[in-house]
Amino acid sequence: MLERKNTVEVVAVIMVVERRVLLVRKASTTRFMLPGGKRNPGEDDISCCVREIREELNLELQPEKLQALGIHREEAANEPDTTVVAAVYEYVGTLGEPTVSAEIAEMKWLDLEEKQKEEAHLAPLLLKMLPYIRSSTAHSIGSIKYCNNT
Repeated sequence: MLERKNTVEVVAVIMVVERRVLLVRKASTTRFMLPGGKRNPGEDDISCCVREIREELNLELQPEKLQALGIHREEAANEPDTTVVAAVYEYVGTLGEPTVSAEIAEMKWLDLEEKQKEEAHLAPLLLKMLPYIRSSTAHSIGSIKYCNNT
C-alpha cells in the first residue's frame, strides 16, 4: 500500500433497508460514501455515530443497535494524499425517514442486487466494504426495518 502523508480518523455507519445501503455525498465532492464523520475531542465512537447521523440525516440511532465491524484503512475519497482510518459500524435498528442536512449535498439508496456501473463515484472505503455488505445482508444487516413516519 502506498504511504500517504496525512491520516484522518472517522466513524462510518452501514444502514441497509430492503437490500439497499444508504449513502451520502458531501457538498463540494463527487463521491458517495457511508455516512459518518470525525470524532469531537473526547467523543467515543458510538456517540460520534449517533451525533453524525443526527446531523447529516436527521435520524436518531439507538446506540445499543450499533455493532462494530472493526477498523478499516483506505485511500480518502476527497482529500489528496490522505488515508482514512474508519471505525465501521452496522446499524441493526429501525430507521426513520432520512433527510439531508449539515454538509450533505445528496443522499441515495444503493441497490445491493445491481452491479455498479458508477464505481468511479463511490469512495474507496465503500468499495472495500461492499462485498461484506452484500454478503451480510442475508443475516444481521438484513434485519434492519424501515419506518416511514409520514
